[in-house]
Amino acid sequence: IRGEAASVVATPEESELPTSLPEPTSIEANDDELTSIFLDEGHEIHDAISECLDQWREDPEAMDGVAQLQQELHTLKGGARLSDVDPIAELAEAWSGALDTLLSNPGNQKLLLTLSGRGLGDLRSMLSELSHGNELIADPELLAAFNSALNPELERRDLSPEETASADQEALDPEILEIFLEEASEIMDQLEQLLDDWRKDSGNNHFNQEAQRALHTLKGGARLSQLTLLGDRAHTFETRLIDLGGNAPNDSQWQAITEDHDGIIALVSGISERFNSGAAAVEPTNELLSATVAPEQPVEAVEQPTPKPARAKARNRVPAAQETIRVSAPLLDDLVNLAGETSITRGRLEQQSSDFGHTLDEMAATIERLREQLRRMDIETEAQILFSAEKEHGPDYGEDFDPLEMDRYSSIQQLSRALTESSSDLADLRETLSDRVRDTETLLVQQSRINTELQEGLMKTRMIPFISMVPRLRRIVRQISGELGKKVEFDVRNAEGEMDRNILERMIAPLEHMLRNAIDHGIESPADRRKNGKAEAGDVTLSLAREGGDVVLRMIDDGAGIPSAVIRDKAIRQGLLREDEDLSEREILQFILQPGFSTAQQVTQISGRGVGMDVVASEIKQLGGSLDIESQLGRGTVFTVRLPFTVSVNRALMVSTGEDFYAIPLNTIEGIVRVSTYELEEYYKPDAPMYEYAGQEYRLQYLGSLLNSDHHPKLQGQALPLPVILVRGAEQPMALQVDNLMGSREIVVKSLGPQFSTVRGVSGATILGDGNVVVILDLPAMIRSDILSERERLANLEKARESARYEERATVVMVVDDSVTVRKVTSRLLERNGMEVITAKDGLDAVAQLQDHQPDIMLLDIEMPRMDGFEVASFVRHDDNLRDMPICMITSRTGEKHRERALAIGVNEYLGKPFQETELLKTIERLTGKQ
Repeated sequence: IRGEAASVVATPEESELPTSLPEPTSIEANDDELTSIFLDEGHEIHDAISECLDQWREDPEAMDGVAQLQQELHTLKGGARLSDVDPIAELAEAWSGALDTLLSNPGNQKLLLTLSGRGLGDLRSMLSELSHGNELIADPELLAAFNSALNPELERRDLSPEETASADQEALDPEILEIFLEEASEIMDQLEQLLDDWRKDSGNNHFNQEAQRALHTLKGGARLSQLTLLGDRAHTFETRLIDLGGNAPNDSQWQAITEDHDGIIALVSGISERFNSGAAAVEPTNELLSATVAPEQPVEAVEQPTPKPARAKARNRVPAAQETIRVSAPLLDDLVNLAGETSITRGRLEQQSSDFGHTLDEMAATIERLREQLRRMDIETEAQILFSAEKEHGPDYGEDFDPLEMDRYSSIQQLSRALTESSSDLADLRETLSDRVRDTETLLVQQSRINTELQEGLMKTRMIPFISMVPRLRRIVRQISGELGKKVEFDVRNAEGEMDRNILERMIAPLEHMLRNAIDHGIESPADRRKNGKAEAGDVTLSLAREGGDVVLRMIDDGAGIPSAVIRDKAIRQGLLREDEDLSEREILQFILQPGFSTAQQVTQISGRGVGMDVVASEIKQLGGSLDIESQLGRGTVFTVRLPFTVSVNRALMVSTGEDFYAIPLNTIEGIVRVSTYELEEYYKPDAPMYEYAGQEYRLQYLGSLLNSDHHPKLQGQALPLPVILVRGAEQPMALQVDNLMGSREIVVKSLGPQFSTVRGVSGATILGDGNVVVILDLPAMIRSDILSERERLANLEKARESARYEERATVVMVVDDSVTVRKVTSRLLERNGMEVITAKDGLDAVAQLQDHQPDIMLLDIEMPRMDGFEVASFVRHDDNLRDMPICMITSRTGEKHRERALAIGVNEYLGKPFQETELLKTIERLTGKQ
């Protein structure tokens, strides 16, 4: 690229020329070295050209071999020019130009194939002469033969380098660029992992070789995508690794490797941003790339070679990428929800089919009863007829005559016989219906299997491995530790675990902030660590684990720890804690999650432990998770993040305590045992021992008492042992006794909405086949809350804090008016005076918002659409939770009639429009009792 701050050379596979040279005089100072490198490159290109010719001979009609041959020749020409091997460059240029004629004159193919064979032999001879230090002379006859084959209209060798580059730019394929960016992302992650492993075991040359392969693949793909500068930077990096041989890098070499790595990361990131913004469709990417190159690199006008495509491996990846489609996340979520609704509908059909089966069983019993009654009726009818005949004709009646001859069968007996036949028909119909029910149940089982596979497939599309974000975290560790001059070993455990894409993306920023805190204020400087008897390099470990229904992320550092005494003193100074309060160290550490709370001596640009931790905690809480902190002064800190493993469809065990039904996800349950009532009575006594099963101790408790319900275990009169559920995933495993088990079933998890989002231990609800809603319990979270015994203590602490800060809490005002102007003017006035404002556009909107918010006072207009101010005021005064909320009406209706009606409803104050600002503020202060 002429005029750009880089020298670019396109070269082939394996060993290639370094292109971004560290000093402007490096070419002159290292001619022998350049020649040696070019020789290695030339031999490799010679072999590649030989393969291309073989491919061309095997399939003359296909142009793939010719296109690849031209790319090899362009690469050879660029390398030869830079190494001042002009005869080889002239041969490559003439040869490549002659191949262009095949596009317009396929009849030249046989001639050019013959000339190419001669060219290959001439190249081999010149490379041999160059290796012996002899002077090179290109075959003039061969050059003339190549030149005579040129079509003047297609002659590209007379074009300027700028025109050549421009022509290449026009040939850019955005689809290829998109495929490359996907591949580059994977390669960069792989390279990040390899370099990190290599740093830990620098003497292992395997990591060096694997990194070279990754860079080699990146280089080929970049050049195929016409990202020549990126390809050259990858080549420079690869050459640096090749030059190391099998030696371990020293500190300066590690520094150079890190700089090369960071440079490539910046280039790939810049290209990706341009492509995603749509700017890459006309590929001025080389300008972008060259702008990111360090300015101290030499500027040289070197002919721009045509980018070299990746080999067959890259070409073979294209069809696979073409089979990939992009689906928007909202559409995918809708599909998951629809699949969940299908599961609910199927569940209800299963329930109805089961109920129908039970009805048929009852029908069978009824038919049997009917048959028995008809049999008895037949006997009774026969007896009555015989009795009547004997009574009328005497005891000897019937000896000489058949009963039919005597017309003994009356119409009632005929009816009884007909009823018997009808009962047989009913039995046949019931059997037919039973067969249909069995067929339906079979189809529902098949549909259940298909639906489960569909649901799991959709869910898998939303799950991505945690390892995908590890390279980004490693780069942060490397960058921050480098800026601070600290040595940090970063280890990620079980990174293969998967998480929901939405949760993982939202957790990136909190994890980055926690990493910065750990390195900046957790890990000490090497000198301090030596002084404290620690290794110079600090350890930061990030682990991923599944505990029940949670995904648990633990970030552990072996640094200085968090000084709990400092936190306590600052909490007391800020009024968050009373001096006489006795809190555990774990509870004291929770104060760093308060907004603006920091223990850092000075706030740096990188981090301040505590600054921003409230944002981290808030984000985790919004995801339905929790953040716990443990620290030991001088030994380190552990941040434990628990997040829900959000799966819309799950299998759960249905249990009951008393008359209440609950669903417990099966992944929460370790096992189920049955315990006799006698044993349970012993375990429920005070100071009872722990329940032990399979060598593990469990704290036994009744599920009803864990849920704080009024139900108690029913132990008297129970002949059979009662079921006990073993639950892991908490600090202390627990055994929970339930009254009954109703079996496991597939459930669809539904959100309970914002009203119940803060309820601890409830992860959602599901709809059963009969339409009933059943709560899904998150037992690990519930057990943690119970074990820590923090519920009452934290509630009392929060009350004390609220009472201490009550006067400081901002007044919340709801402004209800259909005029946008009035809402804006009033809101600005109130916000300037330190109040929080909730606005509603009419009465119906206000009533809806009052379900979620309870303001300190309401400013209410009268004339509004959908629901006027009088109706809103009546609603408030008849609501048990809102009846005491002050209401101030502000309206243009200042007549006595409207005022009297408002005051009769219970409005506290009645002001006219336009209101006086001072009067309104005084009214709010008077009605709320707060300034």
